[in-house]
Amino acid sequence: MIAVINYGAGNLPSAVRALRHVGADLEVTDDPAAVLAADAVVLPGVGATADTMRSLRDLGIAQVLPEVVASGRPFLGICVGMQVLLAESEEFGDHPCLGIIGGSVRRLPEAAGKIPQIGWNQVRYAPGHAGHPLFADIPDGSDFYFVHSYSCDVADPAIVAGRTDYGVDFPSVIVRDNLSAVQFHPEKSGRWGLQLLQNFVRICARADARHVR
Repeated sequence: MIAVINYGAGNLPSAVRALRHVGADLEVTDDPAAVLAADAVVLPGVGATADTMRSLRDLGIAQVLPEVVASGRPFLGICVGMQVLLAESEEFGDHPCLGIIGGSVRRLPEAAGKIPQIGWNQVRYAPGHAGHPLFADIPDGSDFYFVHSYSCDVADPAIVAGRTDYGVDFPSVIVRDNLSAVQFHPEKSGRWGLQLLQNFVRICARADARHVR
């Protein structure tokens, strides 16, 4: 069972529909105990990191997410669900985030182009990551749909699996062991977004099979 966290994110319904479309067995929940008990977890997101962190803390979910990731269960963060994994964010003033990944969330510079970035853009695989199961059957340079004003300045470049150019080059995919996160919205990204979600569901199935054995 995949727990899709409900903390009021605006993209929750579309993320749930897309996951169900690719065959995910899921539960939408705002219960920390259910998140801890799940076989895998998806954290969707739109909006500001500060608001997201406040909601996750109020629900008691921020306190359990580091344990979920440390347990080795598959985890997927989407958009703000990727950003809050980092140590801190400067959005609307400096504030701490989950600290699961080292680094900071920083505003895209004005030189990058119109802020926020809204629309389709390419994801290029970082060296050594093209064969990651999350990217199975997705060509390098495929377009995904972005809506964001901030990006992740990740402390460890080795976990950056995909990058995108919007006047500046920023991490659009990070992977570390069981953790995956994307800056774009796969649920709004058509064929390749659905393929990525299906790949994540397959990763979950393989992890569950190993657990059963």
